This record gives sequence, structure tokens and C-alpha cells, in this order.
Amino acid sequence: MAYLAVAFGGALGALSRYWMYNTWAKLEENQFPYVTLVVNVVGSLLIGVAFVLLVERHYIGLEWRNVISVGFLGAFTTFSTFSLDALGLLEQGQMSLAVIYIVSSVVICLLAAWLGLSLTRLLV
Repeated sequence: MAYLAVAFGGALGALSRYWMYNTWAKLEENQFPYVTLVVNVVGSLLIGVAFVLLVERHYIGLEWRNVISVGFLGAFTTFSTFSLDALGLLEQGQMSLAVIYIVSSVVICLLAAWLGLSLTRLLV
């Protein structure tokens, strides 16, 4: 049953990421991978919220962890795309953009996860 939960959540996460890329593809014309950054920041925020609701406060049954955290957020966020985008910028000689992208992705995603944890702990 856990495999089905992960598959269901993963399908929803992958479809959500696909929708975001298609909806905001015009942002990619600037060579900066905005969509991947936004997806990863939103996913980081949501993993913080999910952790509090699932693990700390038990507001959502732990059986949903496979659907939400492993499945949906695992498929929605994408470290592999982040890596490929960063390498693409480096290969194009866009050193400054690559450094900005790498540093901003790590810092902003960590801040988003912290914000998700903190706000959810405060509100719930």
C-alpha cells in the first residue's frame, strides 16, 4: 500500500511541476532558471509545513507522509533539474548567473523550509 501512496503522490507532484514549467516557461527566456527555483522554494516551504503537521503535531495521519513528503514533494521538487540548470549556466560561460542561482537556491530553500516549520508551529 505504501508503494501506491508514493506513486499517487508522485504522479500529482510531477503533474504539478509540469504545469508550472508550462505555465511559466516564458520566464526561462532570460536564461536564469526561475521556474526551477520557484518550484524548489515552494517545495521547501511545503516540506516544513508537512513535517510539523505530520510528524510533530500529528494533525494529518502519518500514513499520509508517503503521499505528501515522499511522493508529491519528492516529485514536485527537483534537485536533478537544479543541478542540470546550474551546469548549463556554467557551460554557457554564465559564471555570475550560475553562482547566483546556486547560492540563492540553497539559501532561499533553507529559509523557506525554516519559514514553513516556524509558521506552522506558530499557527497550529
